[in-house]
Amino acid sequence: MEEIERETFSSFFGQLMTMIGVAVGLGAVWRFPYMVGRFGGSAFVLFYIFIVLFIGIPALMCEWTLGRHTKRGTLGAFEKGGLPGGKIVGAFLFGIVFFATGYYSNALGWVGFFALSEFVNALGLHFDASLILPPQEGFNLTSFLLQLLMTFSVIFTCGYVLLKGLRQGIEKISKWIVPGLFTILIILIFRSVTLEGANQGINWFIGRFAISELTPSVMAAALGMAFFSMSLGGTFMVIYGSYLHSNANIPKNALLTGVGASLAGILAGFAIFPAVFAFALEPSSGPDLIFSTLPQTFSRMPLGWLFGFLFFFGLFGAAFLSDVAAFEVLVRGITDNSRVERKKAVRIICAIVFVLAIPPMINFKVFIPWDLAFGSGMQALGSLLAVVTAVWFIRRSNALKELSEGMAKPFPVFLYWWMRIAIPTAILFVGINWILESLFHVRIFG
Repeated sequence: MEEIERETFSSFFGQLMTMIGVAVGLGAVWRFPYMVGRFGGSAFVLFYIFIVLFIGIPALMCEWTLGRHTKRGTLGAFEKGGLPGGKIVGAFLFGIVFFATGYYSNALGWVGFFALSEFVNALGLHFDASLILPPQEGFNLTSFLLQLLMTFSVIFTCGYVLLKGLRQGIEKISKWIVPGLFTILIILIFRSVTLEGANQGINWFIGRFAISELTPSVMAAALGMAFFSMSLGGTFMVIYGSYLHSNANIPKNALLTGVGASLAGILAGFAIFPAVFAFALEPSSGPDLIFSTLPQTFSRMPLGWLFGFLFFFGLFGAAFLSDVAAFEVLVRGITDNSRVERKKAVRIICAIVFVLAIPPMINFKVFIPWDLAFGSGMQALGSLLAVVTAVWFIRRSNALKELSEGMAKPFPVFLYWWMRIAIPTAILFVGINWILESLFHVRIFG
């Protein structure tokens, strides 16, 4: 294929908001708080921050290096980066993104439905948002039809944004959604921490730390969470890396993106846990923390409908940007490697993703394995392959040139070697831990 002229971000602010937006997603605002609840609070939070700084941000640099150097997304970057079997690897990860985007769009529909329910309840109409959630097993027609409707709406909206392109679509909405999300979180924090009994939640979340709580299982969970919350996986960040301007400072942008994504998760924790403790609810309720525990929390506070609406609306916005990124991986994969024009590619991708979103709608016995297989596990594998390609198969001088662009001094060689050795080792640990726990129900650490 001829080299295609590639659109780049129009401004540093737009670029930063886009990168933070895709990194935040459901991971920071939904998964981070319930993982904190599951793994005991402060010890998890502090080690997570450590991992983001020393593992997550360097891994993000690698993915952007791969994307900018090759000017390709998942389908093409690995082959052009020199990875043996790169064409097959890219095609495999490209296929995984199809399945992952289907179930993610479905989950995003749940969040949108919960936001609508909070608004409708404010009008005095009782509206049970949990009707959209799939049953644990079996089949529920009401849930299925509601999921079809909301998933179609999500995919249609993503398609509209994608038709506008990078600058007028993705970058433009990111400039509004990301600042809006942080504004909403700050409003929620003010309401949450001023509730009677909120201090207990603050102390549990970040105020106490005992070295005995930093167990190997907590460290492994924090490591996996860092990759999830920063959208690492050889997909989203590779395609957005290909849109970076040739003189964009990759280390600086990676640091700001990592800090922004982490801050969103921590702010979400401050918005959630003080309120949960104030109403004596259970902080370690797992994924149900958002869809079960929090609605109970909002229903018990003055103007709870307003704060509930703001929370789910903000969560929807954050997750929407990640969904758009997933679609962009697929759309650009087609336009980069064929003569299909963008509008037609968007329509084809949206139709395929909608069909693939249907199986996880049936029940949680389908949805959860779908999530584990096409989400958590494959993210570790994709990120490992992206890092290895960037720092082992792209010529060292080329990789260092990409990493040094926009810097006053050359990129430190010792950090390059850290990226070659420590980052792949850490990702391998996450992947092996995930395989043993999720597929074989074996825990490395008791």
